[in-house]
Amino acid sequence: MKIESMNIEWSASVVARAQRHAALGEPARLAIIDRLLLSDASPGELGQELGLPSNLLSHHLKLLEQVGLIERSRSEGDRRRTYLRLRTQALADTLPTPLRTAPRVVFVCTHNSARSHLAAALWKRHSTVPVASAGTQPASRVHPRAVATARKHGLSLAHARTSHIDETLRPDDLVIAVCDNAHEQLGPRVPDRLHWSVPDPTRTGTDDAFADALSDLADRVDRLAPAVQPPGGSDD
Repeated sequence: MKIESMNIEWSASVVARAQRHAALGEPARLAIIDRLLLSDASPGELGQELGLPSNLLSHHLKLLEQVGLIERSRSEGDRRRTYLRLRTQALADTLPTPLRTAPRVVFVCTHNSARSHLAAALWKRHSTVPVASAGTQPASRVHPRAVATARKHGLSLAHARTSHIDETLRPDDLVIAVCDNAHEQLGPRVPDRLHWSVPDPTRTGTDDAFADALSDLADRVDRLAPAVQPPGGSDD
């Protein structure tokens, strides 16, 4: 009986993998996955960028959701909007590595008090490409729980200070909005940016919320850091 159960589980795994490969065999769906590799996006943003009509886009998104490759979340800014994110565990080791060139990376969130500073601290651990952080509406200080969470995981925010994007951004920065509000507020002002829809840990203010945010950011930084190189060469 035990052997039969193992065989059934193995067969289900093979079927699931085959369904994902079949879903990725359509060019438009593969383009959607490529678009979501480094940045979350709303259905409207995807449709505009990929030139897909809404009915066809909905069809492709439904199939990708059914095989577990993408998932949706409600915007913490405009609650009428949803964002799509890639479920990287479903792709396992089949992820391609798109490359970006940037002299500096800047993580942006609304208050520049938690997510953007945690992301910058993680980036310093994984890349020699310079990094900064900023906020669209910066708070007066970095959140104490962000400082404590960083320290617990071997990161330091002891000297971190908040700053406004107007004081920080340079024309050639690679900007990564790590919250929905910042992404929506930046709008066309920074057109070539990435977006990570990371839930705001300060809304609940619990240790678990900050730990979850750090874990989410760590996974994304792990994926992005190898793909970003300084102009003119490798960052090795």
